[in-house]
Amino acid sequence: MKVELTKEFAASGIGEEARRIISRCVHCGFCTAACPTYRLSGNELEGPRGRIYLIKQALEGEPVGEVTRSHLDSCLTCRACESACPSGVEYGRLIEIGREVVAQQAPAPLPRRAAQRLLIELVSRRRLFAFFLWWGRLLRPILPAGLRARIPPAEPTAGRSRSASASTTAAPRPSQARRVIMLEGCVQPALLPGVEAAARRVLAHCGIETVYAPQAGCCGALRLHGGDVTGGLDAMRRNVDAWWPLVEAGAEAIVMTASGCGVTVRDYGRLLRDDPRYAERAARLSAMTRDLCEVMGEASSPAESSTVAGGERLVFHPPCTLQHGQQLGGRVEALLRRFGADLQPVADIGQCCGSAGSYSILHPATAEALRARKLASLNVGAPTQILSANVGCIAHLAVSSPVPVRHWIEWLDERLGLQNTQGE
Repeated sequence: MKVELTKEFAASGIGEEARRIISRCVHCGFCTAACPTYRLSGNELEGPRGRIYLIKQALEGEPVGEVTRSHLDSCLTCRACESACPSGVEYGRLIEIGREVVAQQAPAPLPRRAAQRLLIELVSRRRLFAFFLWWGRLLRPILPAGLRARIPPAEPTAGRSRSASASTTAAPRPSQARRVIMLEGCVQPALLPGVEAAARRVLAHCGIETVYAPQAGCCGALRLHGGDVTGGLDAMRRNVDAWWPLVEAGAEAIVMTASGCGVTVRDYGRLLRDDPRYAERAARLSAMTRDLCEVMGEASSPAESSTVAGGERLVFHPPCTLQHGQQLGGRVEALLRRFGADLQPVADIGQCCGSAGSYSILHPATAEALRARKLASLNVGAPTQILSANVGCIAHLAVSSPVPVRHWIEWLDERLGLQNTQGE
């Protein structure tokens, strides 16, 4: 696809980057079949190919307004289209550029921008989010149905968690030979506090110590995808500064229990490449970032088993950030089978559940329709539990799921019988 950039965009880095990406598109349409919003609406402009045309027109100087903004804004950024694209179009990066260009030329109405900024500030601040979540759960029975549906119930393992106000290290067995950094994240300590504790126990069981940097916070994804590029990059710089002393002290990896954070931290090197103070360290940290399933996939455990664990029928929902963003589809499933999980097959496994960070709040109708489709697919085999790998997907699905939805590491922690060991 040929792009005739305006003089303004021809002289800019993002214009040339967008032209390079768009030029790889051959109009084949494979992306439309993979796109959740296109499959719901049947509207060409609600699919990747249509959105690429809209971005192309904006870069060529065509007027930009509400139509362009709404179609770009409705994209989940699930990146299923990238997995389906035979030409390697980097759509995830292109939609970032498109939204940045449209935000400059045709800003959203003030109430919309204010609501989005308020949501970002609430979710990206760990203690503030925990405070409002506590009150939300307390008042949940008397809230309006629409609001009640957006507040996930507390997980039953919450009592076993470690406090969110972490110390610098939290190693169950300090003598471990291997050491990794773990990011607590923004919402996971409050929404799913059992995940972190389970991950620490399982890693310690495999001879790996976990350490933390108290100064580290939000990975930057919420601000970046919400249009606050400056705030997102500042969050990334803060994390680079927080983690670097631990890297110099010998940490071998940054381990992510939330795939949504993982896909962003893996991109620090590109996002900070033009910052001379941070470019080299950011690239090193990106290269060190591993999803928990990668670390566990290479670790050995004496409790591996080929037998089915307790007759449970499980299904695994791979988040888009894991299978499309990080291209780690099938890794968790293989790991769970190593430990005896009876995993039921799931049709249309590549489709998004509708969570997509703050998307489920800003686009509730689409998010709820996608959740209903996903839950119908996941429950075909009558599972006893649904496992996943990202806090947003788990919380989103759990609101309407007929069976418990949990992080896969919590199931593995129970499978290994580690809940009452190692000082937890």
